[in-house]
Amino acid sequence: RAVSAALAALRRDALVWGTRTSRPAPGVRQALPHPAGLGPPAAEVLASYPADRLTALVTDLDGEAPRGFTDSGRLVARIAERLTDPSDLIAGAGDEARAALDRLVWGPPVGRVADARRPVRVATAETPIERLLARGLLVAEDDRTVTVPREVALHLRGGRLFRDLAAEPPPLGGGARARDEDTVVRGAAGEAFTVVREIEELLERWGLEPPPVLRSGGLAVRDLRAAAALLDVPEWRAALLAEIAQAAGLLTRSGDLDGEWLPTPAYDLWLRRDIAGRWTELAHGWLRTDRVPGLVGERDDRDRLVNALSESARHGSAPATRHAVLTVLADAPAGTPATAPAVRERLDWLQPRRGGPLRDRLVDWTLREAAVLGLTGYGVLAPFARDLLDGADPEPALAKHLPEPGDKVLIQADLTAVAPGPLVTDLARELALTADVESTGGATVYRFTAGSVRRALDAGRSAADLLDLLTKHSATPVPQPLAYLVEDVARRHGHLRVGSLVSYVRADNPATLDEILADRRADALRLHRLAPTVLASALPRADLLTGLRGLGLAPVAESPGGGVI
Repeated sequence: RAVSAALAALRRDALVWGTRTSRPAPGVRQALPHPAGLGPPAAEVLASYPADRLTALVTDLDGEAPRGFTDSGRLVARIAERLTDPSDLIAGAGDEARAALDRLVWGPPVGRVADARRPVRVATAETPIERLLARGLLVAEDDRTVTVPREVALHLRGGRLFRDLAAEPPPLGGGARARDEDTVVRGAAGEAFTVVREIEELLERWGLEPPPVLRSGGLAVRDLRAAAALLDVPEWRAALLAEIAQAAGLLTRSGDLDGEWLPTPAYDLWLRRDIAGRWTELAHGWLRTDRVPGLVGERDDRDRLVNALSESARHGSAPATRHAVLTVLADAPAGTPATAPAVRERLDWLQPRRGGPLRDRLVDWTLREAAVLGLTGYGVLAPFARDLLDGADPEPALAKHLPEPGDKVLIQADLTAVAPGPLVTDLARELALTADVESTGGATVYRFTAGSVRRALDAGRSAADLLDLLTKHSATPVPQPLAYLVEDVARRHGHLRVGSLVSYVRADNPATLDEILADRRADALRLHRLAPTVLASALPRADLLTGLRGLGLAPVAESPGGGVI
């Protein structure tokens, strides 16, 4: 039944044709260069060998030069016949050579070496690869590629084409305890709410204190550690949050050189959406991005550190792997968690040609990231995640499991404010500006300090604005110590002003400067008055001199010490 179903699927897709017999369609052989992980027959790959090399190979295999025949066809046939039972040849090559064969025997059967076509004899072979080439156990396809002849691989496999030929995929449950749907969805929704709050907190901080972009691109290790400390999460999770924010279009670099990582205009629009809408944008961004946060902190092919948000943290197969993993989770029995080994086994069965160490790691990272995003709860795919995977809108299914945002906080006399749950967007932004987050969890604790109040004043808020905000949103009267703190910081705020200028104009008579400022032609000089006898300009000194002379004046250049240049 399994064979009939497989052939029906192949005929449906026009990969096989014929009714009484089945034949592969044109092009299938080229698309599957190594069927069952096997290389070409020895006769096929040895046909490109020159006659002298074939003669040397037959001599080494038989222990004497060939007698009675020297044409290439008969030499190739003799070698192929000898390789049908290569037990003694494998034993003579040594344990290291056998280990090299074992890595290729189940496919793919090809390897890369230097000078693959260089003639080598059994008596002079030194390395394991040379010993294999000298005995015909490996054959050179070109100057850099070697392959295991089909006869040798079948001998090592014991005549089998496949290690395992299960007609059904391996089970996913693995004996794990099933979870009821309510437990799964509540756990997943809690994680979804947490990841939205963490990304908002991270981008609010980077909006005020943006980290610089490295010369090689990406985020510096110290800035990643600072983000992890801010959110009180491991560094891998901080890297994941930053990567998700970039994938969702909420974070970008401000320029190619000397740029900074800053929230985008789309971030402001994102904040106007409800929690379910924000989460949906994050989940869509994560699903489609080719960025791989799990690579952050590792070394690339050139032994360089892979930084978060850098171009090195990419892999083209990441989106397909995420979809495949979530699809496997969707196929699991209802409420049954799927472990990482079980998911890998299922994918190996479904996609045998895509396996490998990197794919296995991508699977592990996908499961970890799906749990952080709230796509899974206790290892089970959440119902709203199924909607996302099917292309439907997950917001309705998620929104009913999220807490409603509030607009009240509890302000205490110890200069802290407690938010018992999520806050409406405007209040959350103003509190993040005016106070520092001290702890998070079921409730968020904010602490007011002189530095946090000064930060709000620097952003353009006044003492009256801050006190009105706190009075409006506090469930209790604003404590007197907090009011004193705001007023005291505001009283000292802005007494000193720091600016920059490039050049200045100085005159003994203030009336001369009055005439310059009154002249409309001086508008282009970008002058403003610092003192009765001093004007400042943003223009370089040479440009300012030229401009003043264009007004009919006769200025001179002055050195930093006050002397005439």
